[in-house]
Amino acid sequence: MMAEVEELSQEECERLLTHQDLGRVAILLDGRPQIFPVNYAFADGVVVFRTGEGLKLDRSPLTPVAFETDGIDTTNGLAWSVVVEGTAQNITNTIDPRSERLRHLSISPAAPGDRNYWVGIYVSHISGRRFNLGRAARPN
Repeated sequence: MMAEVEELSQEECERLLTHQDLGRVAILLDGRPQIFPVNYAFADGVVVFRTGEGLKLDRSPLTPVAFETDGIDTTNGLAWSVVVEGTAQNITNTIDPRSERLRHLSISPAAPGDRNYWVGIYVSHISGRRFNLGRAARPN
C-alpha cells in the first residue's frame, strides 16, 4: 500500500501530461485568479493550447500562469494531479524551430468557435501528487 500522498517525479509528471488532453489554465485578471478549461498537448517542456480572441490571449502572454490536469485510475483506485507553473507566450506567429514543432501538435479544442491562436506555457516548475481513493470515493 502506498503512502497517503505520493509526490511524483518530474519524469512521471511529464508522462502523465503527455497522456491527457484536458486541463485548466489559471491566469490573473485584475488581481484575481481565473481558471479556464483547455484542451492541450505537452512536448518539449511546454504545455500548448489553442484559443480564440479574448481573455486568455489578451492577458496570459508574458505573464506567470499555472496549469493543472488530473485523473483517476479506477482500476487501481488512485487519483493524481499535476501542476505546472510557467510563463505563457503567444506562439502563433513565432518562427523559431521549437514553436514551429509545437504548432504541429494535435490539439482538438472541444469549445465551439475559432481557436486559431497558439499559446505555450513554458514550464519553470512542475509538481504532482498521487493518492489512494477512499472506499467511499471509488466508483462502483
